[in-house]
Amino acid sequence: MASLKVPRPVPSPTEDAESLRKAFEGWGTNEKSIISILAHRDAAQRMQIRLAYEELYQQDLIKRLESELSGHFEKAMYRWMFGPAEREAILVYTEVRKANPTPDPRVIIEIACVSSPEELLAVKKFYQSCYKHSLEEDVAVRFTGDIRKLLVALVGTYRYDGGEIDTRLANAEAKTLHDAIDEKAFGHEEVIRILTTRSKAQLNATFNCYKDEYGTTINKSLPADSENEFFLALRATIQSLTSPCKYFEKLLRNAIINHGTDEGTLTRVIVSRAEKDLQEIKEVYYKRNNVPLAHAIAKDTSGDYKAFLLALLGD
Repeated sequence: MASLKVPRPVPSPTEDAESLRKAFEGWGTNEKSIISILAHRDAAQRMQIRLAYEELYQQDLIKRLESELSGHFEKAMYRWMFGPAEREAILVYTEVRKANPTPDPRVIIEIACVSSPEELLAVKKFYQSCYKHSLEEDVAVRFTGDIRKLLVALVGTYRYDGGEIDTRLANAEAKTLHDAIDEKAFGHEEVIRILTTRSKAQLNATFNCYKDEYGTTINKSLPADSENEFFLALRATIQSLTSPCKYFEKLLRNAIINHGTDEGTLTRVIVSRAEKDLQEIKEVYYKRNNVPLAHAIAKDTSGDYKAFLLALLGD
């Protein structure tokens, strides 16, 4: 369930474009007015506002926002102004093109595992149209070893999205996964095949069989090595496929409680999930931490950036 709150009735795109123009004019930018408009419009409405603004003023609204805003607020607003497929394609491109440090595989894992097959396909189409090469190609270039095999397979597969499960197959593949982990063959082709090709429903059945048969979850069976990028990627893959809200809650918790706020992760999660499942993520966060997510973010951020995130949270 989305956390985004859209007013009813919503002003016309032309009215919003005119209000934004007024917010840009004068002695200083009226950030509160910008937030009051754009943080309460869905993706389709934001696109209509962009079109209306360009028609009225012969100017790209996103470029105008970039020139008027700054810091973490500007970065968050920039991401918000795109539709989901555009935003995620830009996120991946920005990540894989980093020279230093190395790309964060979680960005790719989230997009490949949490998205529906149709959503992932839309991201890949936009990526190829915009950057003139495939997402798989760029991922293959930027990663090496087992993690490259995992990530390329994740973004290259069109999963079945139905709810049917094969119990016999689930039992057999639970054993396959257990044997590979027991033999420390974590990057075995069968492990990668199962994680990257099976439907989410089938994987849930397999992981349930794994727990029933071996007395522990598959994630707990993996080595507790926080420095090994591949182990971290395997865990992220499994959790984002089966429990995305818990996965995102953990990302937010770590982004807030670690030394120094991780604004990049905080922005990515809040902006990307506000129109999807941020309400559920908020509920999971409260159950896990006994503190409302809005309170934690308000305590850890400031200014227009804080106001914008809280608006997207619906608080």
